Amino acid sequence: MQKDKPRLIGKRYVLPFVLITTLFFLWGFARAILDVLNKHFQDELHISITQSSLIQVTTYLGYFIMAIPAGLFINRYGYRRGVVFGLVVFGIGALSFIPGMQVGTFYAFLVSLFVIGCGLVFLETAANPYATELGPEETASSRLNLSQTFNGMGCFMATFIVGQYLFRTDGTSGDVSVPYMVMGIIVLAVAVIFSFVDLPEIHEEKEDEDVSALPFSARLKALFRHRGFVFGLIALLAYEVAEISINSYFVNFVTGEGWMDKNRASVIISAALVIFMVGRFISSWIMRTVRAEVLLCFCALMTMLCMVVVMLDMGRVSVYALVLNYLFEAMMFPTIFSLSLRSLGKLTKSASSLLMMTPVGGCGFMLMGILADQTGSMTWPFIIPLIGYGIVLAFAWSLTKK
Repeated sequence: MQKDKPRLIGKRYVLPFVLITTLFFLWGFARAILDVLNKHFQDELHISITQSSLIQVTTYLGYFIMAIPAGLFINRYGYRRGVVFGLVVFGIGALSFIPGMQVGTFYAFLVSLFVIGCGLVFLETAANPYATELGPEETASSRLNLSQTFNGMGCFMATFIVGQYLFRTDGTSGDVSVPYMVMGIIVLAVAVIFSFVDLPEIHEEKEDEDVSALPFSARLKALFRHRGFVFGLIALLAYEVAEISINSYFVNFVTGEGWMDKNRASVIISAALVIFMVGRFISSWIMRTVRAEVLLCFCALMTMLCMVVVMLDMGRVSVYALVLNYLFEAMMFPTIFSLSLRSLGKLTKSASSLLMMTPVGGCGFMLMGILADQTGSMTWPFIIPLIGYGIVLAFAWSLTKK
């Protein structure tokens, strides 16, 4: 008799899964705005690619600084309060763009983006592991990929809507504080909803040693004894360097090569992010029958091939390769994340807070900016994501041999 496939989502967790998935959309929207904000500030404030990369540096520095405090907060107060606190900080940061516009300096906007980054890390530290726990362990990667699909939806909607608003066809530019004002109001409204929602806590199985009673430093030592987690942490950082750097560099690359204007570039990157979202749907379905680590291995190999084609500077073919890359990289974050959390038990929340430090890899865009500004080449900077995908391939390959 054929064994029934494990459920994707536990019966009593359907509503919590739907609610928590809305958060994936919100932070996807917030992070993707940065991909058009770079070029906007370069043109409006007359700064270089390297200088504009401070947008990514300050936002993702918030992740790096606040990831462990976010983990400690969630360990003590639970997932729901972590989500509400993150939403409030996120909303305040977004609304602070209004006075920032009055000040009118690049550094005022950077302060707002840092605050937003601090809020986002609370959301991601809570939502990512929570989604993995809302059903059987065997379907954790598939479940997280499904939630992350809505992250992709937020990404393409941000680049398209905000890109069309900032890069108008008549040559004028919109007020950058407007999309942030709208986003801030929506985020604070969602925070109110979550304040009244009963979001059940997930209690991991008992272990021989009550890890939750240990101080955080002891839990860190326990975590770093798990080689699979350590390699996963490195691989996730490498992926973040690759993914965020490509997104942030995309508009600069295609406009710098003279292939299209800013308005069309924002449409193309939005289309690429639609492909990214579809890639997560497809991978979530494929992983019902194919081991997550096997699919990760294949996708990492294909992303490396795409980067090689881009670096060969083959004109339109390079653009196709760059867009196709979004299909193959789509499943990487949720898959690496869930594989890194396998069998960690009560260490899961602490592990999640460390994994959520990895978006600091977005600072890797500065390396791409420096390479572009110093060499005058628009293609050489893609060696950065090529190396990142190579590390992901090594991680995936190590798991396929187990």
